[in-house]
Amino acid sequence: MVWNMPNWYIDRETLKRSLRVNGSEHDAAIDRLIEAASRDIERLTKRHYIPKTQTRLYRYPGRWSQGDVLWLDEDLISVTTLQTKAQDSSPTTISSSDYFLEPANDAPPYTRIEIDISSTASFESGDTSQRSISVAGSWGFSNDTDSVGTVSSGLDSSATATSFVCSNGSISNGITVGDTLLIESEQLFVEQKTSAALGSILLNGAVEASKSANLTVDGGTHGISDGEIIKVNSEEMLVRSSTSTVLSVERAYNGTTLAAHSNDDAVHIFRTLTVSRGINGTTAAVHADSTAISAYRAPGPIRQAVAAMAIAGFTQESSGYGRTLGTGDAAANVTGRDLDSLVERVVGEFSRPREYAI
Repeated sequence: MVWNMPNWYIDRETLKRSLRVNGSEHDAAIDRLIEAASRDIERLTKRHYIPKTQTRLYRYPGRWSQGDVLWLDEDLISVTTLQTKAQDSSPTTISSSDYFLEPANDAPPYTRIEIDISSTASFESGDTSQRSISVAGSWGFSNDTDSVGTVSSGLDSSATATSFVCSNGSISNGITVGDTLLIESEQLFVEQKTSAALGSILLNGAVEASKSANLTVDGGTHGISDGEIIKVNSEEMLVRSSTSTVLSVERAYNGTTLAAHSNDDAVHIFRTLTVSRGINGTTAAVHADSTAISAYRAPGPIRQAVAAMAIAGFTQESSGYGRTLGTGDAAANVTGRDLDSLVERVVGEFSRPREYAI
């Protein structure tokens, strides 16, 4: 399992579209800026927005625990196992019916665990007060996900495979670089997305090197979604809309070169994912074909703030950290109070209350 995997709160393709950047020349810089902005928003709000599976230990009694209450130094989504006298040879497991996750009316995330005083359960130190309460569970601000497709192939026979094919490569509602995925109980981080010829999707007729927006493909169920990127030879195209035989596309997408193509040229689809397996405390496992894939989504304002911070970093680097980018009529201001105002508002809304924050 991978513990220190960087979770991103905005994906590469979304940021590139906002920056109007094509090609892969700036990918490394964009990835670095997304990573930095994601860590900054965690530091500023003292929260993590993609859950981790983890066991956390607490002294009893101690800074975080007194009597029947355990205050938590990290947001809690759910508990798998709660134990007291955790360092003893025979720890005591407290039943889920004997404690409450609080606050009850506005959570998760939860900030404390309270023993039900009508039960016989209690927190105890045991042989030592150190690390005497153990909380195993899912930790983070939320576990909100979107459904983004299914596994097509590549994960059904190996828990160590680092690439697989998904059913949906759409950049609008599918999977992109920087996503943290959930397949059954395993989390995976998408490092790269590449194209491959899937099935027998071929051009039905030659295509000229013009800005013609329609491609005809062989009839049948091609399974290409609106918003997917396809590739014919070396030219990439963005699918704007589709029928069973006609794809309406944006030609020469992502900095590729407009070109002519021949009848029966293969249509490649960007659905092969290179991933890190078993991240955030989860365990890599075998997954059958057609297993559902979800992608974690941070709250909208968090995504907006991370995007704005990364965009500001990109434009400032491009300007040599000057106040403007470009010259003359094309000059643009790359500093200002709008970013500060946005970040201040988001931090004010999402910061963990001071009494709970570490």
